[in-house]
Amino acid sequence: MTSHKIYSLIAGLACFLTLIILGTRITATAAPPQNAVEPQVIDDSQLQALTTTVGGASVLPTTRTVPHWWASTRDPHNGITYGYNMVGADPNNCSGSGCSVAIEADITPLIVNIDGLTFSSSNILAATLASPQFALNNYGSTTATTAPGAFPNSPRLIRGPGGALSQDDAGNELQLEDATMRAQFNKTGESKYHLILHPNILPAVTIDVPNNQGVLLQSGRGVVFADVDITWWAAQMKNLNSTQGDPTHLPIYLTENVLLHIGKNVLNCCVIGFHGTSPVGNGAGSTNSNGNAKVQTFVWASWVQPGIYARPDGGTDWALQDIHALSHEIAEWADDPFVNNTVEPWLTPTAPQYGCSGFLETGDPVVAIGFAMGTNTTE
Repeated sequence: MTSHKIYSLIAGLACFLTLIILGTRITATAAPPQNAVEPQVIDDSQLQALTTTVGGASVLPTTRTVPHWWASTRDPHNGITYGYNMVGADPNNCSGSGCSVAIEADITPLIVNIDGLTFSSSNILAATLASPQFALNNYGSTTATTAPGAFPNSPRLIRGPGGALSQDDAGNELQLEDATMRAQFNKTGESKYHLILHPNILPAVTIDVPNNQGVLLQSGRGVVFADVDITWWAAQMKNLNSTQGDPTHLPIYLTENVLLHIGKNVLNCCVIGFHGTSPVGNGAGSTNSNGNAKVQTFVWASWVQPGIYARPDGGTDWALQDIHALSHEIAEWADDPFVNNTVEPWLTPTAPQYGCSGFLETGDPVVAIGFAMGTNTTE
């Protein structure tokens, strides 16, 4: 298969199967104490939804990291051959039980203190575990999915009716990313191909944001959230990740209503998640390690409360809430674990904030697009 077709397939399937599964609605954190800073209101025109990547590493088959496979294909449109690493078993060269890969997902709840408010992901940990990211569901149909609305004008990307979804996996009980990878590589139905995440809850970590590294913002719907400098926050995540003991695990750093701004302008907002790598021990790739270095992949994602982006009653940006960032980042981690997969540059009117991108980031073209799954409901 050509790389152009692979990108088209993956991007299409991301629209169809990957991006957002809505979880239980969580109310706002406790009322601010007397010394909390008054939040600045951000206009909806400045409230972009962004994701990004951090780090990157070259790997060899002997690298100590998550199970992965490598292949390359030639793009007939530009004549370039693109290589890529992906998580799990090689769908074209595995057999039997070797096609099913389980990865330990080590979830660290983060408690973030900023300007007199506390944003604790312990509040949404149970809902995250009960979400389709880790729970099992039948992906034969969905009860609701994103509709264009008046796109690109408001109301846009609204809640629309559900219907048939992954028909070839109807009746199979699967996790979200497992269902995504199976559909992505046409390994549905009776196929033994699986990518399964086993969640482990680690002790919570508290992060105090200095006054010069973040502020409180308030959406047009009155929801207060943290807005932290992305460079400072990425350094905290990489520092946390450098202490992980087993590079074959996937560390997940979970926050609630913590978003990031780019540069010094706090209204250049907001990044809701990223995935990446950080060196452990001797460093990334094969540096000074005879090709047997550790490369620790990781994901940071924030639970996004309804009302930051999503309007009430299935209005504009209906799907941009709760585990949207987490499902987005895990899908991209699986398709580009070492942040070095490239494709022919692409752009899309559904996510103009990414510009013309040459990265294989399968969630980006469909940010804010999704569907509902499971027993959880939203309001």
